Amino acid sequence: MKKFIKTFIAILIILILTLNYTVVFAEPPEKPSEDTQSQNGGTPPDLPDGEMPSQNGGTPPDKPEGDGGTPGGNSGSSNVSHKGATEISDDTSKDGVSYSSTTGSENALLVTGGTSSISNSKVTKTGDSDGDNSDFYGTNAAVLVKEGTLNISGGTVTTNGSHANGVFAYSNGIINISDTTIKTTSNNSGAVMVTGGGTLTANNVTAETEGNSSAPIRSDRGGGTLTVNGGTYTSHGNGSPAVYSTADITVNNSNLKSTASEGVVVEGKNSVTLNNTTLEATNTKLNGNSETYKAIFIYQSMSGDADVGTSSFKANNSKIVNNKGDVFFITNTSTVIELNNNEITNNDSEGAFIRVSSAKWGTSGKNGGEVTLNATSQKIEGNILVDNVSTLDLSLKNGSSYTGTINNENSAKTLNVTLDSSSTLTLTGDSYITSLTNEVSDNSNINLNGHTLYVNGTSITSTNYNGATSQNNSTEKSSSEQNVILPIAITFAVMIIVLIIKRIIKKKTEWELW
Repeated sequence: MKKFIKTFIAILIILILTLNYTVVFAEPPEKPSEDTQSQNGGTPPDLPDGEMPSQNGGTPPDKPEGDGGTPGGNSGSSNVSHKGATEISDDTSKDGVSYSSTTGSENALLVTGGTSSISNSKVTKTGDSDGDNSDFYGTNAAVLVKEGTLNISGGTVTTNGSHANGVFAYSNGIINISDTTIKTTSNNSGAVMVTGGGTLTANNVTAETEGNSSAPIRSDRGGGTLTVNGGTYTSHGNGSPAVYSTADITVNNSNLKSTASEGVVVEGKNSVTLNNTTLEATNTKLNGNSETYKAIFIYQSMSGDADVGTSSFKANNSKIVNNKGDVFFITNTSTVIELNNNEITNNDSEGAFIRVSSAKWGTSGKNGGEVTLNATSQKIEGNILVDNVSTLDLSLKNGSSYTGTINNENSAKTLNVTLDSSSTLTLTGDSYITSLTNEVSDNSNINLNGHTLYVNGTSITSTNYNGATSQNNSTEKSSSEQNVILPIAITFAVMIIVLIIKRIIKKKTEWELW
């Protein structure tokens, strides 16, 4: 019996030592290596709707039918000719006049100079076209202005033909359109559009597109400046976001809705700004090689048409509703996202707030996203996913809050978080970040919510953790306290058990003697 008790005590001591070692020296899960991850960092993100990928990350794809274009770069239109059923080349003012064309690659109204005005006009365009000339240079648009200025007031613009955009400002053309209804029904047919440096301002326009690759607010090669004030813009087709930008596009006080595609797409070194605008995206249809759904898509196709550089997405005092997939998806580009006092809702419980990942554009291993996300007075909910060739700098200030799981697979190349004293971070799962900069010295504005936050490999197990500062130093107070207290408590409990066993042995010996 005594031999058994001694053996039992020895085993308990070994268990204590093993447990102490495990608790004190435990490390967070190892960061996945590039070899063990999917090339796309997990679930592969999608291609832009209608865009064929570069399979080897080298030779860019040919321009496909339908992603809203592969814009940017030089327009190269020296060999392009334009013709219109009606042409205006000097100052003109017309009221109640109708313009129409049934011929492919012909505009119903072509403006080549002067400052003109049309009001209460009915513009109709039929006739199919194809190729770059229609998308880049507007050769099949209902209304094209390539030189001069055209002011449109009231009336309707209707097209029913492939690559038949509604109102198109190209090169030195300037269009101001107000209180007009625009409707397009065929593929590759946007409502208001700029390319080659054109300028268009739309006030209180009602626009609707039915076809595939037909963003109501659209730009293509060479970009330009497009400003929307008020109005409603709705798309129904596959690959038809409400806004497709290869230009500088600003939308103010408007309603944007896509019923099948992304809400906003930004390609290359371009921008979209939403001010006091409602955006609702229901990306229910996948086109071509698309594999995921999202509301706001920012990318670089590497086709040679879009300038390479940092893009921009800004939303101020707006309402963004996503009904399927992720809210943001960024790949193969760098971008700055500015969110200020918006109401953002993702009705898809499986979708992330933001996904930054490589895809099938660019050079493999160098084609992730580089994102700076600045939130001001902004509430953010949803997971943050970043793969091993992508980076994210997240800044929360002026009463912003984030609730979700950050980089839960520990896959991000780098992921930095900055909090000011008025902002909060609440976790819904174990999270991994590279650095933490917090104006609150005791990190009391971080609610771990029963989960673990790892900062540069250091596990944080208490909301009172005095962790990384702006210099990324780590004092590990709460984590260290728990590492010490737990083994002591276990050791104390085992000592009590040993004393009890010894007492039993003593009693047993006394009984045997008696």
